[in-house]
Amino acid sequence: MTNVLILGAHGQIARLATKQLLTDTDAQLTLFLRRANRIQPADDKRERVVDGDAAQVKDLEAALAGQDIVYANLAGHNIEDQAKAVVKAMTTVGVRRLIWISTLGIYDEVPGAFGRWNHEQLDGGYLEPYTAAAKVIEASGLDYTIIRPAWLSNKDIVSYELTKKGEAFKGTEVSRKSIADLVTKIVAKPDQYVGESLGVNQPGTDGDKPSFY
Repeated sequence: MTNVLILGAHGQIARLATKQLLTDTDAQLTLFLRRANRIQPADDKRERVVDGDAAQVKDLEAALAGQDIVYANLAGHNIEDQAKAVVKAMTTVGVRRLIWISTLGIYDEVPGAFGRWNHEQLDGGYLEPYTAAAKVIEASGLDYTIIRPAWLSNKDIVSYELTKKGEAFKGTEVSRKSIADLVTKIVAKPDQYVGESLGVNQPGTDGDKPSFY
């Protein structure tokens, strides 16, 4: 049995991943978020809800006790500060396995017209802090996996392919369900993709921009 701490547990991907983890694994889940009353556990025997701030090391350290894996589904302008707090707390408590959700474009790895469009949409306050946060994770010494989704859709589909750091990003979009599926598979087999940064897209979605724009 694996104990998983889910940071940012109210996020759309996190909620999908929580549902799939309950179905596909025997993991015990700690759901960490601000204003914890926003979540009602589906299974009181396997889910514990914790109110906390992912930028506060003490909140994280308290939630990390007894955990095996941290799945961080965090966002916001202070994502770099959150990354620093997560790394410090995990290092202090001695939890090593981290799954970190980031975004495409942090390595300027998106080619062509879509890459230019992506910069136009994300530069100037969004891409920069996510890039900085990823650098914190990569320098942490933890057993991390960074996940860089394409533009996210709510399509009811699980279909995705992976690219690695140093490879050109493929496609323009991917479903949130696909990212949740990848997270679930890593939790189930946590020795895979250690120290890697994975681009994730739905095959056959190449173009100048996502289909929903």
